[in-house]
Amino acid sequence: MGKITKGEAKKRIETLINELNTHNKNYYLLNSPIISDFEYDILMQELISLEIKFPEFVSPDSPSQKIGSDLEDISNNIHGFKQISHKYPMLSLGNTYNQGELFDFNTRIAKVISSPYSFSCELKFDGTAICLTYKNGVLDKALTRGDGTKGDDVTRNVKTISSIPTRLSGTDFPAEFEIRGEIYLPYEAFDRLNQEREEEEEQPFANPRNAAAGSLKLLDSSLVQTRSLNCVLYHVLGENLHFKTHAEAIDNAKKWGLPVSEHSKICHSIEEAIDYINFWDIQRKFLPFATDGIVIKVNELNYQKQLGFTAKSPRWATAFKFKPEQELTKLLSVDYQVGRTGAITPVANLEPVQLSGTVVKRASLHNKEQMNLLDIRIGDYVYVEKGGEIIPKITGIEISKRNSDVKIPDFPQNCPDCGTPLIKDESQAKYYCPNSDFCPTQIKSKFIHFISRKAMDILAGDATIEQLFNKGYINSLSDLYNINKDQLLTLDGWKEKSADNFIKSIENSKNVPFHRVLYAIGIRHIGETTAKMLANYFKSIDALSSATRDDLLQIDEIGDIVADSIIQYFKEPIHIRLIEELKSFGLNFEVDKASIKVLSDKLSGKTIVISGNFTISREDLKHTIELHGGKNAGSISGNTSYLVVGEKYGPEKMRKAEKLRIKIIDEKEFYKIIGK
Repeated sequence: MGKITKGEAKKRIETLINELNTHNKNYYLLNSPIISDFEYDILMQELISLEIKFPEFVSPDSPSQKIGSDLEDISNNIHGFKQISHKYPMLSLGNTYNQGELFDFNTRIAKVISSPYSFSCELKFDGTAICLTYKNGVLDKALTRGDGTKGDDVTRNVKTISSIPTRLSGTDFPAEFEIRGEIYLPYEAFDRLNQEREEEEEQPFANPRNAAAGSLKLLDSSLVQTRSLNCVLYHVLGENLHFKTHAEAIDNAKKWGLPVSEHSKICHSIEEAIDYINFWDIQRKFLPFATDGIVIKVNELNYQKQLGFTAKSPRWATAFKFKPEQELTKLLSVDYQVGRTGAITPVANLEPVQLSGTVVKRASLHNKEQMNLLDIRIGDYVYVEKGGEIIPKITGIEISKRNSDVKIPDFPQNCPDCGTPLIKDESQAKYYCPNSDFCPTQIKSKFIHFISRKAMDILAGDATIEQLFNKGYINSLSDLYNINKDQLLTLDGWKEKSADNFIKSIENSKNVPFHRVLYAIGIRHIGETTAKMLANYFKSIDALSSATRDDLLQIDEIGDIVADSIIQYFKEPIHIRLIEELKSFGLNFEVDKASIKVLSDKLSGKTIVISGNFTISREDLKHTIELHGGKNAGSISGNTSYLVVGEKYGPEKMRKAEKLRIKIIDEKEFYKIIGK
């Protein structure tokens, strides 16, 4: 770092603090980082260097002095997880990309510990931190890292993860202890999840870590269970533990049935630890899960205690971070794909290159803005990264290799399939074809979505839809219910049995519940979770189709974009006609009243907004409201009957309720109303 004045240092420190706080929010809270870990760490190291040189500008609120937090601002009440204090602080690890700094780490330890010591070296799983508490062998609670002092209670969701036992094996475990680790998403599950999101034209997760963190914070535990999350545990804490080494503690955790890493190693020198790092820097490319480094810990627990902690990190452990794997290859051409809802996605065709154990030939360019930002040309040499993604991403251009014969790619002004002029979708920075009901690619994509397992679960594939469409047998979704056996037998490769199975699955699809039918018809921006939410709230397609924009915005997590999309869908006569046709074939367009469990009608006709923390989870409280005939809403309006407030309620909701003279009650009064 060159010479810098005090004034310049102060200004730069303030800029870095603001930047890092923004990146922390994107990473921990929104699960949507916009820079790599490597770029983040460079900014952090610059801040630390300046704060060491100018200690008068060090603030206790500096991101160098505290760990990043995944806790929501409780006044926003977005997720509604109860926040619980950690018994022991959950600190973060210091890290480096420089092996030379590992010798400095070892030197600092040797100044304090004069006797021989060893290191426990472990893979650094790229997931989201979790802290589990077991009491008498039973899983009592699971907390996220949060801000290090308190975390979100995600016990309900963690219990859906099959690798985490709710009851331990054996009898020799402590009466109460904590064990910490990472919730992660294996590449296979990550690829499957992103494939589903891309089919729905939802933004794919940037990496498995973001997907794991986002999945762990879902309100619907049954949806968490479908995400195939996994766990690895690596740190045991508690009173009167009789282990002498970290390795001994982990061996016992494994004996109790807890998931631990099989790749850890005890090293007796820092040189041996570096050999371990060099080995895994190559071998990690063949693992079925994401790792971003190696954690090195002093193995002896009494030495850990002697070395102690800084305000942010243990002095007895550090992490060596791997640099992102990338390769340089040539961009040959760009294809423009039309999605189910008409979004145009540019995809780069590349000279084949080996990356993360697979041969990469294509990479997503996401949208026109991303292409402009990269200033990309056909014929350029581009850097490609792949961290488990289905379609890898281009992260940069090697300008020094650009020739004079490169060509700026022509982003289409008209749909590549039907020729309709494209429209800009400002909400997603994408261009899309508005000819949704007559564009051949979109029509076929709608059928493929409609028959999918999570929608109508009809026994057919992409090739079948292609043949049925090309032969003129289907054009509207309702046409599927008119297909006969003779038509099916004209398809390539179809025999009696496959035709019978198709007809049977068509009949079975008439039993699919309303929320899946709503998801299947393919309203723009309505994914599986939103469809379920809308079905539970409105109970029928007729109620949904007649809902006003204000009605829709009353629902938690329904924003302007989704509300406008629903209103627009039901404005189109072709969609109303489709629904009537599907109704005539017997599809379910209302919630089965027999499946609605109601304990009483004491909240019938009441719209209720909740705010804050309660003695039960917010999800359970909302369910209780529905059991007594009430409706949940996400925001205060003139239609609100009660605002139920708990601890740390949202002041904005309170002010609006007071202004509109909405009745404000606490949890105790709420229970009196329902007679509980």
